[in-house]
Amino acid sequence: MRAIGYQTPLSIENPASLQDIDLPKPVPTGRDLLVEIRAVSVNPVDTKVRSSATPEAGQWRVLGWEHIGLTGDYLWGEIEQPRDDFRPLRLQSGF
Repeated sequence: MRAIGYQTPLSIENPASLQDIDLPKPVPTGRDLLVEIRAVSVNPVDTKVRSSATPEAGQWRVLGWEHIGLTGDYLWGEIEQPRDDFRPLRLQSGF
């Protein structure tokens, strides 16, 4: 899987502070849910983590708490009584 991460907390001006990396695809166990992430964003939590948390030697720390993702076969469903303020983000093709 593609990710953005670091091995050493560095100044953001350093080109090695954030790196595109490839990691093995995680395998869900127990009550885990595997989500396909389509986009990530860096926010203040990522900035604080990157500046202070050092991963174990040879390991990567992955950033990206804010994300857009998909689960299952792409979730679609029906609801019987939508709230008055409910608006779909987009309609599935053919609806």
